[in-house]
Amino acid sequence: MGLAVVHSRTIEGLTAEPVQVEVHLANGLPCLNLVGLADTAVREARERVRSALVHSGLGYPMNQRITVSLAPAALPKASSRFDLPIALGILAAQGLLDERQLQDHEFAGELSLAGELRPVDGALVLALGMRRQAQHGSGLRRLVLPEGSAQEAALVRGLTVLQARHLVDVVQALSPGGTGVPLKRAVPALPAAPSAEQAAVMCLRDIRGQAEGKRALEVAAAGQHSLLLVGPPGTGKSMLAQRLPGLLPPLNEDEMLGCAALHSLAASPAGRRAGAVAVMSHGLGGWGSRPWRAPHHSCTPAALIGGGNPPRPGEISLADHGVLFLDELPEFPRHALEALREPLETGHVVISRAARQARYPCRALLVAAMNPCPCGWLGSRQPGTPACRCTPDAVARYQGRLSGPLLDRIDLQLEITAAAPADLLRPPDGEDSASVAQRVAQARLRQVARQGCLNAELDAAGLLVHARLEPSAQAFAQRAAERLGLSGRSLHRVLRVARTLADLAEAGPVTAGHLAEALQFRRGLLALQGRGVGLAPAAA
Repeated sequence: MGLAVVHSRTIEGLTAEPVQVEVHLANGLPCLNLVGLADTAVREARERVRSALVHSGLGYPMNQRITVSLAPAALPKASSRFDLPIALGILAAQGLLDERQLQDHEFAGELSLAGELRPVDGALVLALGMRRQAQHGSGLRRLVLPEGSAQEAALVRGLTVLQARHLVDVVQALSPGGTGVPLKRAVPALPAAPSAEQAAVMCLRDIRGQAEGKRALEVAAAGQHSLLLVGPPGTGKSMLAQRLPGLLPPLNEDEMLGCAALHSLAASPAGRRAGAVAVMSHGLGGWGSRPWRAPHHSCTPAALIGGGNPPRPGEISLADHGVLFLDELPEFPRHALEALREPLETGHVVISRAARQARYPCRALLVAAMNPCPCGWLGSRQPGTPACRCTPDAVARYQGRLSGPLLDRIDLQLEITAAAPADLLRPPDGEDSASVAQRVAQARLRQVARQGCLNAELDAAGLLVHARLEPSAQAFAQRAAERLGLSGRSLHRVLRVARTLADLAEAGPVTAGHLAEALQFRRGLLALQGRGVGLAPAAA
């Protein structure tokens, strides 16, 4: 009777928990039993493993009872990544592999019926889990993965990642006596950096006029403030939003790995073959730039927030450290928008199921755009544009799709008006994105040096310490809150925006001027109401 232990990992959210694949051979009716809270993909491994071992010319105990235990038993196991460790455990239990070498490696990979290794999702998460465990004092093993997944996991420094194309390659490398051919070490395949022409595609100089909109983009990027753009069709709302990633500083190494790990978990079968790095590189600016996600307004709450069984990250998590753009905001399902409330406050999403719970980060910069009414022309001041044909009730229902609690969580709410034809026809002018991005980076560095986080992440206690008001600003803030009826959350968000304006101006305490500009950035739909259009008083 033989017993073998092979090391692997299972993924829960963004953590990779160690799993021991224990294989026991005994006399009895020929069968292969899988225990240890395995899902359907794992249970189907018995057929893939049997066929792969037979077609590869390796030994399969046809006349013995095989028991495979995935420990710890209480931890849910998902995905087909356990095919390779189960196959190696069966061979080791027969004495065909060197068990000492098995203890120095961790394995993950899906097997074809012919024994070829196929890429698996979450390879980067597995590598990050191994490195995190090593930092806590545990020994660092080598990680063996299929070829495509190995290049993705090799992005993690300080980790030895080996790649293989076929089950036979792994078996020969782990044969007793060390006579086999060693596995090839994986090398990360990073895409080429974007050229200067590609980086200059989305530049602020392309936008004519819209000085207030450009200023709002700078403030949003400097303090990580959410932004809502309201205006008629064709005024440049989407153009403004698309320029926002170019104002954000590049990702550091940890942020890049975190973003790539999320994309690795959410990758489709084609994305697994290409690798999470290639999937991320399809965004604006390529690898190393901030993610850009712009889901269609028909997406479900599970697609926007995350969900499924096993849980998968949603669009708000895939935009972590980047920009989530929601165009035509009122057209999104109401329950999908309401699900954004907690993530906007906490910066993470917790997806709970009966047997498991997954937690994903979602520190994305939310940018949304909307028309003021169903036809879109409400409040348009441009000569020659169509007149609004919506009734007051239709306008109230349309704008009422956005709840007060959701709007209260959006820091900047700006009305975008159409630029004059003379502005549209003149040559490009004004600052380019690189110049504004330099100011944004300096403001962010000041915030992190002062308080350890960006201004949008300051809590109430941090605001009292780091957003100190001048005496005149203190009285102005009190009068403005009373006259405008600001909630406690709204007032705190105004103070955070004012703190960012002071950082951009390299000022110390927040002045009344900073507060006045911050209040102007919370008008949005209120600007339309001030001209006698928009929400009815009962709906407001």
